[in-house]
Amino acid sequence: MRYQWGYWQMKFAVRLFQVGVVTAVLTSCGTIDGVNDNADSRVSRIPAPSTAGVADFPVKIGNPYKIGGKTYTPQDVASYDEVGYASWYGQELAGNATANGETFNPDGISAAHKTLPLPSYVEVTALDTGKTILVRVNDRGPFANDRLIDLSHGAAKQLGIDSQGVAGVRVRKVNPNEQERVVLRNGGSATQRIDTPDSLLTILRKNLAKLPTAKVTVPQASASAATPPVNNSGVGASYVPTSASAPAPSSTHDRDGKFIVERAGSAPASPRKAPQTNKTIKSGAYVVQVAAFSSKSRADAMARKIGAKVMSDATRNIWRVRYGPYASETDAKAGLAQAKKRGYNDARILRSN
Repeated sequence: MRYQWGYWQMKFAVRLFQVGVVTAVLTSCGTIDGVNDNADSRVSRIPAPSTAGVADFPVKIGNPYKIGGKTYTPQDVASYDEVGYASWYGQELAGNATANGETFNPDGISAAHKTLPLPSYVEVTALDTGKTILVRVNDRGPFANDRLIDLSHGAAKQLGIDSQGVAGVRVRKVNPNEQERVVLRNGGSATQRIDTPDSLLTILRKNLAKLPTAKVTVPQASASAATPPVNNSGVGASYVPTSASAPAPSSTHDRDGKFIVERAGSAPASPRKAPQTNKTIKSGAYVVQVAAFSSKSRADAMARKIGAKVMSDATRNIWRVRYGPYASETDAKAGLAQAKKRGYNDARILRSN
């Protein structure tokens, strides 16, 4: 009896050892040197859990809405794939409410679209380079009808078009995995996609060439106004309300007094009316003005971005972002060309006084 009891004890111990070995093998399956080779290596490390108030559900499509006399009808098109022009908006709108009620983060990888559901995920391809990134759409816009999409500054920077006013792009709706969704919801950027092959880029560029060329203006980040929490129209962080009945003042401010568009009273010097002289005008006679703000910090941010200077008016209530001063009108024209090359087509030459 003792022999039989010992035999069964030994057999039971061997069986436990076998079960342990099988469990260990199954647990380590797909792992090499402690790294799970089944994990999606394309996605950067997932940050902390999703930021409060930023979620992918429920998805909002919304009712038709009208901006500037034009009606936009949101709809969910699963196969959405279009080419067009992209602009971007950034720090001047930080903290504003997007169309789906989130807080606009200019450094995040997000975008505004006129009709896609909110939120949606799209792959945006820069047609000049073929570079493609994943972007989360959480806002409405742009309402300049020659633009297809408005990217956050972070998205434009990752795509490599932040130094341009507008750029040709392809926008394709996709359904990324949850890991990539979490990264974008938390303000990060998913790993860059494989570049679009030249053969496809050629076709996309031909399709873009059929469209009217988008006007290059000051990036919407600088020209857009802050808005209160989102309203029922579906308009979000980048919308600038206008009033046709209001008289046009010499300068206009947004609701928070951040961006100023200077008009009459600050007309640029006209080359046609310049005195016919070969004399060199005294140093500092001309400047190139790119933008003006009532917030010095915002003017400083823009000046740092484009390599310009900040100059205030006599009251120190207006802060102008300028290149110069220049000794002659010829030098000023070179500065103007530099501003326009950066996409600031509204820049103009002014007398420094």
